[in-house]
Amino acid sequence: MSKHNRKKNKDLTKRIAEERILRLFCLADFYQKTRPTHSQRYIALARLISMRYNVRFLREQKRKVCKHCYSHLVVGENCRVRLKNGMILTTCFECGKMSRIPYHSRKSLAKFEKN
Repeated sequence: MSKHNRKKNKDLTKRIAEERILRLFCLADFYQKTRPTHSQRYIALARLISMRYNVRFLREQKRKVCKHCYSHLVVGENCRVRLKNGMILTTCFECGKMSRIPYHSRKSLAKFEKN
C-alpha cells in the first residue's frame, strides 16, 4: 500500500470516528431523561472511540462531559452552571467536582484590543 493510500485511509477512519462520536452524543442527549445509564454508556463509548482513533471532542462536546467522572452533564439535571469572576463554573452533582472555564466579557476584550 502506498503512502497516499495510507493517508487517505487514515483520514477516512478519522472522519468515520468523528461521525460516530457525534451520533453517540446525540443519543446521549436523547436518552438523558428516560435512561440515564444508557446516556452514560454512550458517552463512555464516544470517549473510547476518540482515544482509539486519536480524535478530539469538539468544544461543545467537551463541556457536556465531566472531566473527573466522565458523566454526561445536563444543566439543571445533574450539573449546575454559574458565572463568577470571569469563569464559567460547572459543578457536577455525580462526583461533586467543579470545572472552571475562563471567559472574557466584551469590556475586557475591548480593553485588550486597544492595547
